[in-house]
Amino acid sequence: MAVSRGTLDGTFDVWLVPLDGEPRSFIESPGSERWLSFSPDGTWLAYGSDETGRDEIYVVPFPGPGPRIQVSTEGGRSPAWSRDGRELFYRGPELLDGSRAMLVVDVTTRPEFTKSPPRELFRWQGSNVATSTGYDVTPDGQRFVMTVDTREEPPPVTELHVVLNWFDELERVVR
Repeated sequence: MAVSRGTLDGTFDVWLVPLDGEPRSFIESPGSERWLSFSPDGTWLAYGSDETGRDEIYVVPFPGPGPRIQVSTEGGRSPAWSRDGRELFYRGPELLDGSRAMLVVDVTTRPEFTKSPPRELFRWQGSNVATSTGYDVTPDGQRFVMTVDTREEPPPVTELHVVLNWFDELERVVR
């Protein structure tokens, strides 16, 4: 099992926790590693890291060793593999119009890891409220289910009612 574990400086690193052994560090950096997602065959681990100052998506062979490969090109969060392991989805950063995009890269994992450039699948308004991935993909890869906060900002306060001597008014109403 791999877990994202907090450090004393407030960042998160990835640790391996075997069922019958001691936990050991797997990925460490000056940033935070989170949003862990294993490929369906268990040979690759996708994760997000803000080590560069911006959240990006990476993959590493599991259980290692091997190179870290950056998948996202302009930021990304919350990777999730397709059921067949041929696609890796992730949420893009917030765009100028306040929307967000779901991106995908086509991947092959054997004999080595290769990836296509990211392409946008769709956009939505509202923020993703989950601290983990916050979405899932149907087995056929054609639909997504997401937790999205679509609440609008409350209207501005334009009136304020002040009640003086409210206790006297309460006694009058109760009697």
